[in-house]
Amino acid sequence: MEYLQKISYKLNNKIYSNPMEFKITIEYCPGCRWLLRSGWMAQELLSTFEQEIDEVTLKPNKEVNGTFKITCNQDLIWCRKREGGFPDIKELKKRVRDFINPDKELGHLDRS
Repeated sequence: MEYLQKISYKLNNKIYSNPMEFKITIEYCPGCRWLLRSGWMAQELLSTFEQEIDEVTLKPNKEVNGTFKITCNQDLIWCRKREGGFPDIKELKKRVRDFINPDKELGHLDRS
């Protein structure tokens, strides 16, 4: 059975109650050689949220050096410059979970 989260959500000042698609974008600096890190994080997110995430996109940003941003449906989840570094995978999974399915248990990641 395919998982579809039925929620009400607000987008561009309109309220929707249809199942929401979740699209993750990992924007990275190719000059900094962050493709491998981006791919690994994409794989981890797809493995953990295989029923919730519809798409993960790796997007090289060739215009702004040092870019590393993760968004979900264009909402910022992580920004390397704002946060002062890269997320550890535990923190990233918690932030994505809190955005797409706050009731989902992450097993050992929820235990501090």
